[in-house]
Amino acid sequence: MRLPVAMRRLRRYFLTGLLTLLPIWLVWIVFKFVLVLLSDLSRPWVRPLSERIAYASPGTLGWVDDPWAQTLFAVLATVAAIVAVGALARRVAGQRLLAWFEDVITRIPLAKTVYGSARKLLDLLQTKPGSTQRVVLIDFPHREMKCVGLVTRVMRERGTGRELAAVYVPTTPNPTSGYLEIVPVERLTPTDWTVDEAMTFIISGGAVSPEEMPFTPPPGRAP
Repeated sequence: MRLPVAMRRLRRYFLTGLLTLLPIWLVWIVFKFVLVLLSDLSRPWVRPLSERIAYASPGTLGWVDDPWAQTLFAVLATVAAIVAVGALARRVAGQRLLAWFEDVITRIPLAKTVYGSARKLLDLLQTKPGSTQRVVLIDFPHREMKCVGLVTRVMRERGTGRELAAVYVPTTPNPTSGYLEIVPVERLTPTDWTVDEAMTFIISGGAVSPEEMPFTPPPGRAP
């Protein structure tokens, strides 16, 4: 086999292997991030508790002190705590406790800004912004190219009263990073996508997408 042919075949194998392993690697990155985040929340009290249990009965429960067991218990404890908070938040006592906590947060300048902004963003993503569809396309970087964006707020231009939309544009493959665009409502291209469908499209780099999608604004809007 000639060297150029072997090199081309090797390059083809390498690209195929890379494209095969990339989705698995992305899943592992996300899984590892969530796993570490959840375990770190409960690890400070799970570790000394597991050490006491292992010390009290080393013959039968000595495995409780192993790092993998501590990580598993920490993740389970954090998940259980999140579920408990969710159940409590649906009750009157939990809502009152949450209101008290938010009142305390509002008295701390920096915490008030961070918590308030995050709370408003999550609340906005659960509701439709007036007459504007949540998932839209915007012109970027020019009118012949589009980006998927999420409308977080609709406001009016001072003086003219023209409607303006605050559009958060997530990036691929990490939608938690992105940028904010202020776009006239008439230049938005609405879609019938849900937020989950839009996130799937973004994370997959467009690999998971519908067969058809809009590209130009509907008639009656500015070209």
